[in-house]
Amino acid sequence: MGFLVDTQKEGGGYSWGCVRSLVRRKQVDSAANGHSHHQQLAKALTVSHLVAIGVGATIGAGVYILVGTVAREHSGPSLALSFLIAGIAAALSAFCYAELSSRCPSAGSAYHYSYICVGEGVAWLIGWALILEYTIGGSAVARGISPNLALIFGGEDGLPSILARHQIPGLDVVVDPCAAILVFIVTGFLCLGIKESTFAQGIVTAVNVCVLLFVIVAGSYLGFKTGWAGYELPTGFFPFGVDGMFAGAATVFFAFIGFDSLASTAEEVKNPQRDLPIGIGLALFLCCSLYMMVSIVIVGLVPYYAMDPDTPISSAFASHDMQWAVYLITLGAVMALCSALMGSLLPQPRILMAMARDGLLPSLFSDVNRRTQVPVKATLATGFCAATLSFFLDVSQLAGMVSVGTLLAFTMVAISVLILRYVPPDEQPLPSSLQERIDSVSFIPGESKSSHHVGTSSNSTKQPLISENDASVMEKQEALGFWVLSEENRRKVGGWSIMFTCIGAFLLSYSASSINFPGFIRYPLCGIGGSLLLAGLIALSSIDQDDARHTFGHSGGFICPLVPLLPIICILINMYLLVNLGSATWARVSVWLVIGVLVYVFYGRKNSSLANAVYVTTAHAEEIYREHEASLA
Repeated sequence: MGFLVDTQKEGGGYSWGCVRSLVRRKQVDSAANGHSHHQQLAKALTVSHLVAIGVGATIGAGVYILVGTVAREHSGPSLALSFLIAGIAAALSAFCYAELSSRCPSAGSAYHYSYICVGEGVAWLIGWALILEYTIGGSAVARGISPNLALIFGGEDGLPSILARHQIPGLDVVVDPCAAILVFIVTGFLCLGIKESTFAQGIVTAVNVCVLLFVIVAGSYLGFKTGWAGYELPTGFFPFGVDGMFAGAATVFFAFIGFDSLASTAEEVKNPQRDLPIGIGLALFLCCSLYMMVSIVIVGLVPYYAMDPDTPISSAFASHDMQWAVYLITLGAVMALCSALMGSLLPQPRILMAMARDGLLPSLFSDVNRRTQVPVKATLATGFCAATLSFFLDVSQLAGMVSVGTLLAFTMVAISVLILRYVPPDEQPLPSSLQERIDSVSFIPGESKSSHHVGTSSNSTKQPLISENDASVMEKQEALGFWVLSEENRRKVGGWSIMFTCIGAFLLSYSASSINFPGFIRYPLCGIGGSLLLAGLIALSSIDQDDARHTFGHSGGFICPLVPLLPIICILINMYLLVNLGSATWARVSVWLVIGVLVYVFYGRKNSSLANAVYVTTAHAEEIYREHEASLA
């Protein structure tokens, strides 16, 4: 690579400039090198805070419903294995997140990683999809709190009239004041500061976990007392077969969505290289353990076919004459919803802030309050939008749109790990204000570094026929029988292999899921997709990873194991889930993405902080910065 590239002038045409804008990439962490003027967020989070955020954002009220629905329709007594398989699948994404969040510890999560590894166009779509995910997710969670809260106060009419739901006369609209008020309360906590809001979320999460522990302990006592009737069935452990267990795992996979919100707080972690991987791992392990133990107990108390699909845990205890436990379990559901609401509203202001820092959104979203050190304006905007939606609309039918943002982010994070390992960016964007300094460094006569700037007048400078790097490559080729690729060819093979892997994963997932396709179309597509996927895996396994991976970003953090196999499996799983979300969900998401494309074309592309950037090799960028700072001194 090693080119000196002006993104606006390269190619000489407007259309090519548009394409260039889609693939321009930013630095890992300009703030760490002292080149950013953005005010940073407060570094206040430790492992305990991260676990509270992760568990709170992941364990929502869904566990109180999923147990019954999935057991009745898919898994039967094997529900715990479905949760285990889903937890392992989620862990694949968690490994990828752990490496990238410790290497690139800035706000923005998957948007930030995509911008660094893939390019501005993909990063914009990921950020835009995440905005939709957190807004609708927060609104749906808030909308579900008031019915559960009413049960604690004696039924649907138990809430005071000022908080209860009301239908607007003449319109098919049911307003929910309780949901909007709760969103505003959570927004207020988030504006106080990251440590204060995390403390509040920790208390709410602790209550929820205590309720789940009560379910596990009390349910185990009842199970041993009554003989675990749910496991003594003639249908056996797999009444729907092993396929049913895997179908259940695909359903409960979405119960593990939430740990990715930890990555959005990376800039606020005291020691991100150590604490973020530990926090992500512990949160996921605790969630998976709680899910499995609850499912083991509840499926054992009541035969799967007799479970109440709406209130499986409450009805299981009620059937054993423990009616009082229903109120405690309902309290746990309310606490779970409140912590999930905080987990949904916490990441979005940081996504908005990161996009505004990069110039893709108005700069007001990047403002950080000097006292609380949180993006208050972005937080208030998030709270207002979520409160408005939750007040006027029942967004439960839009819940599938939440999954699109998450799965797109998971997929892109796995692809970013492959790019980081095999073809990490070897150029850095510099502001056009340093053009004179760039030219002075680029055109020093007789310096070997000038040969790296292709297309300049210094190309005629005499250089050795074989450089040090080329000589070392030739020695390795002679030792291994000429099977070692040159650095340029290795990067080309790595890049094409990653692209073929992604195309193959999509074709295989799409054709395998399209059971209505005629066989003469479906099976060849499966074969082509599987062949591309396998070829990409073999090629990436056969070539060396890039040496620059050791110094890319912040070193000393978590390293994702089993690369390239683990990220490729992660890509395949997430693409399979994406294509199975349904055409109605994709139609709704497409409308939002089209709006995002228009916003980017008419605002983001022109106002991007990289709009006039000049790209130089990383080594030259550091030298230019040093000389620039020396001249200022």
